[in-house]
Amino acid sequence: MSTKKQPNVLLLFPDSHRGDWMPYDSDTLQAAGLEQLGGRMPNIRKLMDRGVTFTHAVTPAPLCAPARACLAAGVRYEQCGTPSNEANFPLDKRTFYSVLREAGYRVGAVGKFDLHKPVHWWGLNGWLDELETLGFTDGIDNAGKIDAVVSGKEEPKDPYMKYLHDRGLAELHVQDMTGRRGHGTAPTELPEDAYCDNWLTSNGLQLLSEFPADQPWFLMVNFTGPHGPWDITKSMKEAWEGVPLPLPNRWDKDTDELAVEIRRNYAAMLENIDRNIGLLLEEIERRGELDNTIVIYTSDHGEMLGDFNRFGKCVPYRGSVHIPLVVSGPGMREGVLTPALVELQDLAATIVEYADAAMPEAVGSMSLKHVLEGGTEQVRTYQVAGLDADGRHTKHTWRMIADDRYKLHLTDGAEPELYDIAADPWENRNIAGEQPETMERLQRLAVEG
Repeated sequence: MSTKKQPNVLLLFPDSHRGDWMPYDSDTLQAAGLEQLGGRMPNIRKLMDRGVTFTHAVTPAPLCAPARACLAAGVRYEQCGTPSNEANFPLDKRTFYSVLREAGYRVGAVGKFDLHKPVHWWGLNGWLDELETLGFTDGIDNAGKIDAVVSGKEEPKDPYMKYLHDRGLAELHVQDMTGRRGHGTAPTELPEDAYCDNWLTSNGLQLLSEFPADQPWFLMVNFTGPHGPWDITKSMKEAWEGVPLPLPNRWDKDTDELAVEIRRNYAAMLENIDRNIGLLLEEIERRGELDNTIVIYTSDHGEMLGDFNRFGKCVPYRGSVHIPLVVSGPGMREGVLTPALVELQDLAATIVEYADAAMPEAVGSMSLKHVLEGGTEQVRTYQVAGLDADGRHTKHTWRMIADDRYKLHLTDGAEPELYDIAADPWENRNIAGEQPETMERLQRLAVEG
């Protein structure tokens, strides 16, 4: 290990933030053939101005547990050991969290880890011994939105529901969340400080205050939003009342206002996450550490938000697999947008390299340092993503392969879909029958994986 000062790392990790719903300027959107979807994210915009934004980042698997497993282990979907939300992350698999701890870091996280998703027990203080096995030194792990109310209806199984039970708010929250059948958009009755993303941010601020000044630290903040259900507080609702937003791509239902209202709630959740990011950055600046802190903003997967009449994820379309990725920090370029082909798990190798450590087990992860510091714009020549059928989240195994122009979807039991994403970024025209050579080339890459 060298004697140079290791940077701190703040990893901001919302759940279901689709990659095109970002505070891009109009020229960037026009060049990509996109429209302004909506959003007020001034702190994320500041991170973009301070660092490098990867406009073509994808998740290796658009489902919570597999995506987080790929990130932790630095591997692609086939090697992550967590094929669906019904599987725990294998405790014998090395993580980049462990590598950081071995390199001298304080390794903390708050929010929804989702590394043991099918086990509905998080510890009432959010700590289980397996978190230490995974590499964490500090942590407050809480359930996701749905898992919290399913597991904690009668008695709490995670720290967030314990907090609500202790405050006499649990019954109100359970009734609200279970009453959101379909796509309810009414505001929650929870007070602002009890709203989950606000509560878990306070946990992150608490961990930060406990990190010693003479030790490098890593902090991952796993927001529960903007994942559905579309619960937001009254003030969040009022801030977006009547704001015009575009209808989803290929939306043909007779409920236009519902689609727009869902999108307003989604935008409100992102604005609230952005506000909480500001609080975290202020605390790091107060500690005098911002100049030596790498700040990363990304997500586990996207959200269809009504495109093709779909909500949720688990499909190969852009809304589901495309994720935001912004990285800023010491020695990095500022205000740069790059079309480099990257995948979520590339952050493992990147963070490990900046920590002056090594992780040979991260066989599916490629460091982005050379792009961040201006050496080159190329990382990969193609990207892959996929999910295996689990009978619940997806009934058909599929794989996606994309290069810098074309994107191929291969789904068991269905005809291939090929899109020219340069000319057709919304993926509206399947040209599989017109481009046999491109089909063959990408199918070869799918086999090579």
